[in-house]
Amino acid sequence: MKNFRKDNKGFTIIEVLIVLAIAGLIMMVVFLAVPALQRNARNTQRKSDVSAVLGSVSEYTSNNAGKLPVTSGQFTVLFVGASPKLGFYDDTTATNVTYNYSAAPRAALPTVPAISSNDVVNVYNNLKCNGNAPTLTGASSRSIAALYNIEGSGANVLQCQET
Repeated sequence: MKNFRKDNKGFTIIEVLIVLAIAGLIMMVVFLAVPALQRNARNTQRKSDVSAVLGSVSEYTSNNAGKLPVTSGQFTVLFVGASPKLGFYDDTTATNVTYNYSAAPRAALPTVPAISSNDVVNVYNNLKCNGNAPTLTGASSRSIAALYNIEGSGANVLQCQET
């Protein structure tokens, strides 16, 4: 009887293909997860910036006998221009955020900002939030609400945040 001996040097083609398939799967998962993580980071920054602006407005009203800014220019100077950290940078449009302010009394709901826009925050006097939708119900002359968009997985999502 002959004694056959096989020298096991190197890898078989099947072993190499399995390793490549696993590496490809890992790379695919990483490339799918990174954009979602970046989107979530931008959304968190947007929410934080809006909270900071609304907190500043609330503090301003407390220190000024309940008075609010009367013009968009005054709002920008007092709250946005005074804090260089606000005005987050949006990678999708390569622009800084524009803050619009309206002190006019509300007879009707404001026009919702364009859903395609991530770089505009509209701040309104006499407006409250009902979930993520603006409402006049229960709003007073000291109510302040901000309408803005965050990035969703397929489309932008309107957010409403109040003081």
